[in-house]
Parts: sequence; structure tokens; C-alpha cells
Amino acid sequence: MVHKQAGALALVSALLMSTSAFAQQRVVTWNADYDPIPLAATEALIADFEAANPDIDVQLTNFDHEGYKTSIRNFLTADPPDLANWYAANRMKPFVEAGLFADITDVWDANGLNESLASSILSSTIDGKKYAIPYTYYQWGIYYNRDAYKAAGIEAPGPEGVTWEQFLANCETFKAAGIDCVTTGSSALWPVAGIFDYVSMRTNGYQFHSDLAAGKISWTSPEARAVFAELAKLQPYVTANHAAIDWQDAAAIFVQNKASHYVMGNFAVGVFKEGGMTNDNLGFMVFPEITAGVARAEEAPTDTVHLTAGAKNPEDAKKLLAYIASAEAQTKWNAAVGQLPTNSGATVDPADPFLSAGFASLSTATGGIAQFWDRDAEAEYAKAGMEGFQRFLVQPEALEEILATLEATRLRLYPQ
Repeated sequence: MVHKQAGALALVSALLMSTSAFAQQRVVTWNADYDPIPLAATEALIADFEAANPDIDVQLTNFDHEGYKTSIRNFLTADPPDLANWYAANRMKPFVEAGLFADITDVWDANGLNESLASSILSSTIDGKKYAIPYTYYQWGIYYNRDAYKAAGIEAPGPEGVTWEQFLANCETFKAAGIDCVTTGSSALWPVAGIFDYVSMRTNGYQFHSDLAAGKISWTSPEARAVFAELAKLQPYVTANHAAIDWQDAAAIFVQNKASHYVMGNFAVGVFKEGGMTNDNLGFMVFPEITAGVARAEEAPTDTVHLTAGAKNPEDAKKLLAYIASAEAQTKWNAAVGQLPTNSGATVDPADPFLSAGFASLSTATGGIAQFWDRDAEAEYAKAGMEGFQRFLVQPEALEEILATLEATRLRLYPQ
């Protein structure tokens, strides 16, 4: 059963419905904020679960996105459902620290999830305990233009990509041919975060990057400086006016063969194809290794479901969590939505080379899954960081001023 909530009356209405629901036996309540397509996929998932568990009634209350964000802390505190949707890693941390999300390490252990959800372990764990069931994500990486490669006389890479040294050497060749090696449009700031995140993770690894986003690491530390040193190698090859254009403008540059690479999420594939690209001239590869031996981490914003600390039917809720984590459920749900399952035993449409490549890259990412800078960092800190990344890619000579500003922000928001 699905209840739909929106606006200011969402919390009151949800509490009234939850009161009547608990009069029934073996009810699992679940609060979420799905758009129409994922909502339909979730309704189908619930129907499959209830068919296999006829003595359990799953009550899904669906909020609009804004209503959910403003209501979640209230309903988790006042009268929590059994399950609640949210996001992985640092985004779930405040609710874990406030004692509002429950430890579900037992669900992971009992269902072999440490193996099947291995790439999501780090983003689902806080202080050694699991607090999330990740069920969908989408990959970031490097999309490349095969026609631009031909124009510059360079052999196109395969899905495994190239070395950092080769990538930068190719950038020099593209520049000589009058082609931007990397395009982006950062007027909205967030696109440059994708570039920074990958350089950061490839230089120092997932844990460093996560700690940097959490305000635990100084921007003037040798490790942080090392990230900007690598970013400086790429800076001369990024579309010069990126700060004045949006990401769709950069997509136009890319599809017109004026740029050879775009660091972007899978959601952009549709835009590339609307611009005339096909599977024949659009390619995908993982971001190159920078520091040898650093385990490969990937950028993949992950949606999660959580057991609340105040769940009234935790045992049946855990059964539903185990089902949501299963390869069967994730294959079906993500096929309907056009995203990627987090369970490595799931399958994706083999006819879609970009979903297939993304699934392979994420399922084999032993270094962890990052959530993207503006999810991994708190809002004010995220904005300050992205402003710094954008400015550096425009004015690399301003590095010391940029680092000083970021460090002052860190110390203000995270007093030592």
C-alpha cells in the first residue's frame, strides 16, 4: 500500500496513518521520497515481497522531495517508521550519531552482503557498524569522443582507460589539434567537483577524500597540496570558459567534437545522444590511476534504505531490507529505473554499453564508493569547496589564497 504526502501536512498525516497501521499485525512502515518512475518500481518490489511473505503488510508513505527533507528529522524523532530512505556515507552520519538510524550489521552478515555489496561497505559503515542498505547508484567517470580521437590522430582507449601520464600526453596532442582535452561547465559549481573528487581519490584514496569532505583534514596539508599539484597538470587542458557555461553547454562542445573528454555522470548519456552521438562514437572509461597502489574508488551517488532506531517491527523490516539488498530485487528495480544495482550478483541490460561499463567499474571498485562532493560534505562546506575548485581551474596561480580561504572555512565550521 502506498500513501502519498506533500507539503506542510505531510508529517501530521503520516503520523495519523501510522497510528492506524500499527493496529494491524506484522506491518512494516516505510517512508520514502520517490519520483513517479522509481515509485512504480518500488510498488512492484513491495508486491513481490508481500507475495513471498503474505503475513507481512508493507505500508509505504511517499513524500515529495522537499517535504521529505524538511520532515525526516521530525518523523524519525516523533514517531518513526520502520524504514526510511536516505543516502550513504557522510549524508547518513548525522542520523547515526543522533541515534536515529539503527545498526544492521546482522542483516549484512546473515545475507552475505559483505561479499555481494562489497563496493558499498565503506559508504555503509560508521565506526565498524553497518547502517544502510544501498540499492541503487549511477556511475561517474570519463566519457570520451571517438571522433575527436580520430581527428587528433590518437588511438581511442578501451573501458580500462589509460595511465595518468598517457592521459596528460594525449591532452597535449589534443591541445595542439585545437581540441579541449576535458570539457565541463561549472557555472553551477557542481561539475568541477566530479573532477576534483577523482583527482583526490586517485592521489590519496577514498578515506582521505572522505575525511577531507568531513572537515578532518587541513587544506594546507601535504596530502591536500598533492591533490592540487595533480589537478594543476590537468588545468591547462580544461575548456577555458567553463566557469561561464553550464553543463549542458559543455555537452554541446563535447558532441560537436570540440572536446575529447567529459568527466560526468551516466545521466548525461541521454543528452549526448540527443546531440547526435551514438554507441559508435561515444566511449566510457574509468578515471586513470595517479598514485600507484591506491585502491580504485569510484564516484557513485548511492540511495539507501535504513532501519530506524525507533522501528516498531524491526524483525520484519530486516526481512524487507534483506530482500531490497538481493540481486533479484535490485536487478528488477534498477532495470525499471535505468540505474545500476549495488549488488554485484545483479545484472544490467547488456545492450546498454554504458550501464554495463558502469556496473563493471563500480562492482570491482575495491577502494570504496564516494557520494560526490556536495553529498559527502555538509552544504556550506561543500559550496566553499566547489568555489575553490572552480577558481583553481581558472586561476591556478591563486592556489595559496584558495587554500587559505578553504582552511579558514574549515576551522570556522569545524573548530579544532
